[in-house]
Amino acid sequence: MYGAVAHNAAMPATAPPTLPRASDAADHATAAGPASAAPLDLAALQATLREFAQARDWPRFHTPKNLAMALMVEAAELAEIFQWMTPEQSASAGADPATHQQIADEVADVLLYLLQLADHSGIDLASAVQRKLVKNAIKHPVGRPPLA
Repeated sequence: MYGAVAHNAAMPATAPPTLPRASDAADHATAAGPASAAPLDLAALQATLREFAQARDWPRFHTPKNLAMALMVEAAELAEIFQWMTPEQSASAGADPATHQQIADEVADVLLYLLQLADHSGIDLASAVQRKLVKNAIKHPVGRPPLA
């Protein structure tokens, strides 16, 4: 999400990435607020992302299609970290500080695009998650043998 932006012929060369990396400038951490363990306020974060994009004239690029595609790119970048690891290596990958930071960056990228996609698609995340949890509980009841 924050690295080099690949452009295809259908996308203008001026299309920006959605957000800069915090490491791109020392003041990003303070601009986004202090790091904390407080629960995320998803609606407030969505509003912050809307304001960030609006200030840069990016909403024209933030269609559900483009956001879904960007989400998939970021999910692929997350998967790439684990690509050639054994299951055991992947389970302990976060113990290495550099790898932990890479994972955290990509997880954040995925979340930010997911929040924007939900926002631009009119999805109430709290309701959608609650409905999906109920569906999953019905589909996978306690006591049912695990999938093979």
